[in-house]
Amino acid sequence: MSGAAIVETAPGQLQLSGVIDFRSGPQLRESGKKVIAASQARELLLDCTAVQKSSSVGVSLLLAFMRDAAAADKTLLLRGLPEDMRQIAQVSGLEELLPVQA
Repeated sequence: MSGAAIVETAPGQLQLSGVIDFRSGPQLRESGKKVIAASQARELLLDCTAVQKSSSVGVSLLLAFMRDAAAADKTLLLRGLPEDMRQIAQVSGLEELLPVQA
């Protein structure tokens, strides 16, 4: 079990954790959509520092979460993107689309 999860730890503060792959992806997709919609904050910060490992599913999820936030008229920033996710985004030409906070 990957123990993968996305939760709101404080208003506007989301945390993504665990191993993100084809097994955990569908559950994270549904959970993330609900967490983003339920948050009262207009600006969301998704902390990815607790992600242990990620396949390309992780980058796909980040893009989906960005769409979910936009559909809810919210902004989503990313923090602590793990190196494996960063490399996948770079190789895929998606790095510039990810709103990573410095």
